[in-house]
Amino acid sequence: MKAGRRLHGMRGPILPFLQRAHMGLDVRLTACLGILGVLLFSFDVAARQRAELAPQPPASLRDAPGALRTGFPASVSQGAMVVGKVPAGSEVRYAGRTLRVSPDGSVVFGVGRDAAGPLRVTVHMQDATARDVQITVTPRNWPVERINGVPPGTVNPPMAIAARIAREQARVAAARLRDEPRTGFAQGFIWPVRGRISGRFGNQRVYNGVPKSGHSGMDIAAPNGTPVKAPANGVVTFADPGLYLTGGTVVLDHGHGISSNLLHLSRIDAKVGDEVRQGDVIGAVGATGRATGPHLHWGMNWFDVRMDPLLVLERE
Repeated sequence: MKAGRRLHGMRGPILPFLQRAHMGLDVRLTACLGILGVLLFSFDVAARQRAELAPQPPASLRDAPGALRTGFPASVSQGAMVVGKVPAGSEVRYAGRTLRVSPDGSVVFGVGRDAAGPLRVTVHMQDATARDVQITVTPRNWPVERINGVPPGTVNPPMAIAARIAREQARVAAARLRDEPRTGFAQGFIWPVRGRISGRFGNQRVYNGVPKSGHSGMDIAAPNGTPVKAPANGVVTFADPGLYLTGGTVVLDHGHGISSNLLHLSRIDAKVGDEVRQGDVIGAVGATGRATGPHLHWGMNWFDVRMDPLLVLERE
């Protein structure tokens, strides 16, 4: 009882003391939090100032908004067709040529059979920034194909025939120099005819024992008269049924310098200037010109650069 009375009597002076101590603790805690906030704010300001004062990389290396919308493959194979994306309105340079840019920012170019990397593409965007793109090139092996039974006059032609061949090939080459805004090249290409691949792009040809240059396209064996279809949208820029080496020959322009060459045709169903859609029949398989049997030779070009049609078919 006495202890209880002593504790009860102490409450009077102790309670105000505890209340004052609690209030002091609140004041000190509030002050500490304020000081911490000031320090954090000061550190943030200092960090921003350092970032603003740091040297900036040149425009060609910065991730500008336009650069983020520029896309090219990191590596390609010899003989590939390369389709890239850039901001619309950009100027694009490759291999000494200014590439045509489609309204949606697509560009295209070809990689030659013997090209060595890295390839360099320069993109100048409308906001005055620039970007250099480096593309590695994967080399390929080129086996030797030996073809016998070819008419001797097509292997080592006499002088008069050689002059005729030169004139005819110059006409075909001229048809490949067009740079039209059409965008058939951006489609997924289809086989112009189905059949066994009897000759592959790039392989060195030996005709009747005489070494010649690498094969400029892909040969597809098929029965004589099999319909040949347009592999993509385009316009006929060359059609001649009687060339000495290539026989019935058609060139389709797919735009931006990309063209298909369809050779050894037994029949031609289209004329120069015809607009064709993918899948339209333009002729028939034959064995005209330098050929040992019915087949379609399908070649592809970017201007004067020859490409592998099989890679174009496999392109995603």
